[in-house]
This record gives sequence, structure tokens and C-alpha cells, in this order.
Amino acid sequence: MISEFRFQPAPWLPKYAPEVLERARNIRREEMEYTNENGYSVRVVHDPTLMMVMDVFHRIYLSDVNDTPLAMIFPNQWPGAYQAIAETINRHNVSCRNVHAFAMDEWADEDGNVAPLTYGAGLGYSFRHHFYGKIREDLRPDVGHWHVFTNENKGTDVYSSIIEEVGGGGADVVYSATGWPGHTAFIDPGAPEFHADSLEEFLTLGSRLTTETPLTICENALFAPMGASGDVWAVPPRAVTIGPRDIANARERFELHSFCNPGGESWQRMISRLELYGPISMECPASIMRLGKGICYVSEAIAKPFGSWTYGLADHLL
Repeated sequence: MISEFRFQPAPWLPKYAPEVLERARNIRREEMEYTNENGYSVRVVHDPTLMMVMDVFHRIYLSDVNDTPLAMIFPNQWPGAYQAIAETINRHNVSCRNVHAFAMDEWADEDGNVAPLTYGAGLGYSFRHHFYGKIREDLRPDVGHWHVFTNENKGTDVYSSIIEEVGGGGADVVYSATGWPGHTAFIDPGAPEFHADSLEEFLTLGSRLTTETPLTICENALFAPMGASGDVWAVPPRAVTIGPRDIANARERFELHSFCNPGGESWQRMISRLELYGPISMECPASIMRLGKGICYVSEAIAKPFGSWTYGLADHLL
């Protein structure tokens, strides 16, 4: 007879009811696609990054041919996607004169000093170098149109106010990908700087300095900019980030869930399901994406069923 070993999750993890966790673990590929009452959709595709490249280029192209302003918020280092977008812009001679692009977050040290653009693992560095810097000079706008966090705009709500001023109340679109603890940008569950007594209050909080949670630090130690070696000591302890207010104010949302480990398995599989099929709550900040019009492209790797080695040896083998 096989017995179960039961336990309570570590107390510092985001809090979910056991039935929510169990449902997330058992969602099947054929159950994943939907469109909710707010116009937010989930679609499963082979490579969500290609969908993002296509979407960004299409919006910039329309802003050029229709001569209309375009405010966009972009996620962390994505050099492959950024370079592909820039190359497509260059090949088709599309002007970015009407575009204002915003990096959604940036690292900061323990004293709240924002990482400079010379920091190679920085989000602003990747945004300016791999995206803006790859667009042909005659097609790109003044560098001030490619907004990044600095020590001058890190104050509470300052960056959010810039987005609202440039975007006529908010960005036209925000691109994102949920992280291990369920964050979007660096809006971590349980971060004291984003404390709110209700979801309604949470949605009013703008850009600010914040403290990184342990899961966020561990997650980023797995990525290439920090060496992809689990070097948690190489990850800065704080960050500046857009706030829930900037997600709520955006006219559209575009998410891609596609992070994979070497070998094709994905640590994002569980949190993707919790964000897309669990309750909309502050315990999973990325879940607020579902409150407005948008789309999330989920990779086939993340749509795969998953389990764990929870069944031990049968009694007669012990």
C-alpha cells in the first residue's frame, strides 16, 4: 500500500487554497484556451516570442502609416525579440517617430540606487542596446522616446505619471511574462511597498522602489544576464518598477508564457496556470492582467501536463 506524505507549504510562499493549487496542477491542454468577459484571451502556440515580435512590429507599422502616437511598455531583457523587431523595422523602412517605449523595471542596490545604463545585466541596458540601438538612425526617434528608470524618475508614481502623460492616460499596450512568484514587472506578492488592504486599492498603486522577494532573486539567478548558474549573490536586492496602476490603465495587455529549462521542461508551468485559472488577487499580481482586454500566448511546453515524484516505493520494495 502506498501512503501519502502531507505537509504545509513554506510560510513565506504566496498563499493559495489547496483546491486552487490542485486544480492548477490538473488543467489539461485542451482546457487552456478561453476568452473571458473582459476580452482577455489565452491561446496555446508553439513559440509565443514570435507572436510578440509580430505584434510589436504591427503596432509600430500602424503608428507610422496612420501617423498616430503609440505608447508601449516592455518587459525585461529579451535581446532576441528586440533585435528581431528592430531588424524587421529596418527592412521595411518603418519610422518609429511616433513611438514612446517604456522599460517596465530596473535593478537597484540595497540603498535604492538605480542601476546605470552601463550595467550590462541591467534591463535599461538591454532595452537601449538590443532594441533602440539596433534600429536604423534615420528610423528611430530621439533616445528620450525609449524611457528607462533612473535615479531621477524612481520616486513613487513619477514614472507612472510620465506613462500617463505620454500615453493619454495610460499605455496603448503592456507586454509582460509572469515570474516564479506570480509577479508582473517587479510587482511581487507580499512586497511591503505594494501593500494594500484591497484589490481595488492595489490597482491604484503606481511606480516605485521595491524589495525583491526570495523567489524573484532565485528566478533571476537562472537567467543569462546573471550567468544562468544559480548565482543568487549576483542578483541585486531591490528594483524600481511600474505599478498595478499602469497595468490597469493600459488599453491592451499582451503576455507570453514560454520560459523553459534546458531540456524543454518549464518552471513557469505552475505559476502560468495559477495566473490564468486561479483567483484574481494580490497573491498573484500578474492575475490582474485578466481584468482588461488582452491576450496571453502560452507555449506548448508550458501547456504540457505535469506531475512530480510523489509516489514512493511500494511496501513490498521497502
